[in-house]
Amino acid sequence: MRNSCRRHLLDLEAGAARGLRWDLAAALRVIGFFGDVLRLNGGQFEGLPFLLHPSQQFIVGSIFGWKRADGTRRFRRAYVEIGKGNGKSPLAAGCGMYCLLADNEPRAEVYAAASKKDQAFVLFRDAVAMREQSPALAERLTPSGGNPVWNLADLKTGSFFRPISSDDGQSGPRPSCALCDEVHEHRDGRMIEALERGFKWRRQPLLIMATNSGSDRETVCWQEHQHAVRVAAGTMSPDDDATFVGEPIDDAAFSFVCSLDKDDEPLDDPSCWRKANPLLGVTVKEDYLAGVVGQAKQIPGKLNGILRLHFCRWTDAAKSWMSRAALEAVLADFDPAEHFGERVFGGLDLSATKDLTAAAFVVPTGFVDVARSNAESGVTATVRLPTFDAWVEVWTPADTMAQRALEDQAPYDFWAREGHLVATPGKMVRFDIVAARALEVQTEYEFVALGYDAYGFKAKFEPELDELGVTVPVVEHPQGGKRKAADSGLWMPGSVNALEELILEKRIRIRRSPPTISAIMSAAVEADAFDNRWFSKRKATNRIDPLVALAIAVGVATATTPGGGSIYDDPVAYAAAFGRQSGEIGQPAAETAPDDGGAWSPGILADVTHPDFAEHKRRFETWQARQPDEGF
Repeated sequence: MRNSCRRHLLDLEAGAARGLRWDLAAALRVIGFFGDVLRLNGGQFEGLPFLLHPSQQFIVGSIFGWKRADGTRRFRRAYVEIGKGNGKSPLAAGCGMYCLLADNEPRAEVYAAASKKDQAFVLFRDAVAMREQSPALAERLTPSGGNPVWNLADLKTGSFFRPISSDDGQSGPRPSCALCDEVHEHRDGRMIEALERGFKWRRQPLLIMATNSGSDRETVCWQEHQHAVRVAAGTMSPDDDATFVGEPIDDAAFSFVCSLDKDDEPLDDPSCWRKANPLLGVTVKEDYLAGVVGQAKQIPGKLNGILRLHFCRWTDAAKSWMSRAALEAVLADFDPAEHFGERVFGGLDLSATKDLTAAAFVVPTGFVDVARSNAESGVTATVRLPTFDAWVEVWTPADTMAQRALEDQAPYDFWAREGHLVATPGKMVRFDIVAARALEVQTEYEFVALGYDAYGFKAKFEPELDELGVTVPVVEHPQGGKRKAADSGLWMPGSVNALEELILEKRIRIRRSPPTISAIMSAAVEADAFDNRWFSKRKATNRIDPLVALAIAVGVATATTPGGGSIYDDPVAYAAAFGRQSGEIGQPAAETAPDDGGAWSPGILADVTHPDFAEHKRRFETWQARQPDEGF
C-alpha cells in the first residue's frame, strides 16, 4: 500500500515523460459521484451517503484520475487486496455504477464476475441495493427479475449491469467494466481471460479485481497478487522488506495490496492491524478484531484463516494430501505408556537448525480383516492386515519460537504451554535432548529400529546417540522421491502409500496433537511420471516435519529388514509387505531349486485376490520351512 502511494507521487513528477497525465478534476468527479449519488446499505450504514474513506478516495481517484496522452483512462486493470470487512465489494459495485452511468461509454456493459454464480451475485446485490436506496438511481435504472434481480438497465443509453459467472457458459461479452470479486475463490483464470478478450471492442475498458488474500499459490489470484506487488514496488524482484525501486513495470495496472510488514505480530501487537485494515474503526471495529485474535490464540485451527482473511497473510495451500474427515476417523486420545515394554518403531525428521525436529513412534497392536479388491479381476477377498498405534513428539528452539510462530503462522508458544511441543533452550534444537528421549524409549519399550533421513544424522545426531549409549538399530529412509535407501530399500513413495492405506482403512490410531494434525492437514505431495509420490515441504502450507517423521516410522514398521525382525506374526504377510515396500517382485535372495518348491513372488503374496496366490503361498511356506530357525 505504501509503495502504491510512492508510485503515485513519483508518477506526478516523472509520468509526463511516458505520456501520463494526472487529471485532478476527473478524480474529484468520481469521488463526488459516490457521495452525491450512491447510498450504503446494511446495519448502521443503511441509507447513508457513500462518503469515501481516504484510502478509498486514493483507490477510486487513482483509477479514474490518471490519463493517457490521448485522454483515455491510464489504468485498464486494478487489483485491490484488503482485509475482510473493509468495504471492497461495495466499493467495486460503486465503481460499476459510475462506469454504467457517468463514464461516457456508449452501450456500456458492466459485469459483476465470478467463477460461481452465487459469488457473482454477492457484489451485484450491493449494486441493486444502491439503486433501491438512491431516488436518482431508482428513477434512472430499470431492474429485471424479482427475486433476485438479475439485471439493471439504463434504457436511455442502452447500457446494463449484470452478474456473470463461468457457470453461465456465456460467450462473447463486450465489457466496458468488469468487476471480479473474491478473486482468491476463482477456480481458474478463464473468467478473467474471457472478459479481457472482450475489451478489444472498448476504448478504455476497466477490470477491477477485489479480493482477500488467498491460500493457494497455484491460482490466478496469486499470479495477480505477485504482479500487483511488483507493479507497486517498481521491480520484478521485490524483497521481503517491500523496498520501493520505482521502475515502470506496467503503466496500465493499478495496484493496492494491503499487508503487514514481515516483522509484524498481529496476535500480540494491535498497532499493525491498520496496515491490512485501512477502515479500522469505521467498518471494522477494534473490539471485533480483538475477539478474532483471541480465537486464533485459543483455537489454533482457526489461525491460518484469520491471518489470511483479516491480516492479508497468504497461507499457501496447495491441494491437501488427506481430508479432514479421513484424519478425524483415526485420531485418538491415548497414553503411549500403555504400550510399555512392547515393540516400537521410530522415524526421525531432524531440523536444519532452527525449525522443528520430530520423532514418531509406531507400535503394532494386532490384526484386522480388511476387504480388498483386485482391480484387474474384480474379485474381492478378505485380507488379514496389521494395525498400529502411533504418536509424534516435536522439539523447537525456545529463543526463536515467538518469531517463527509468526513466520510459520503456527502457535508454537501455545502448543509448548499445552505440552504438545518441547521448547529446547537456545536458538537451535538441542539434539542431545532429542537423543535423551531416544534413550528413554529404548528403556521403556522394545525399540526395534529407528528410521532416519541422511541429512544431518551421521554428523550431528548419531554421535549424540553414541554418547548416551543408545543402541537401537538405525535404518536410512530418504525423504524425497528420487532415491531408495541402498541397504533397506525404504523410500518415501512406499511409506506414503503405506500410511495412506493405514489411515483410509482405519488400521492406525494416531494420537491427537495439534502439531501432528497441522502437519497432516497442511501436507501436499509431488509426483513423478510413474505416480511415485512424496511429501513436498515446498508446497506445504505449514511445517510438515511431524508427518514426515510419521511416514518414516510407518515405513520402517511395515517393511523392517529381515535382520531387524518383522512386525508380522504371519510369515506370508511379512513376505508380502517386505516385497511391496522394497519394490522386489520375484524370488528370495538365494535362488530356489525345483525341489525347494519353486520361486515365490512377494508381489503376488501381497494380493490375496491374485489367481496364483495359493500356489505362491505354498511355495513360500515350503521355502520358509527349509530355512534355519533364526529366520530368513
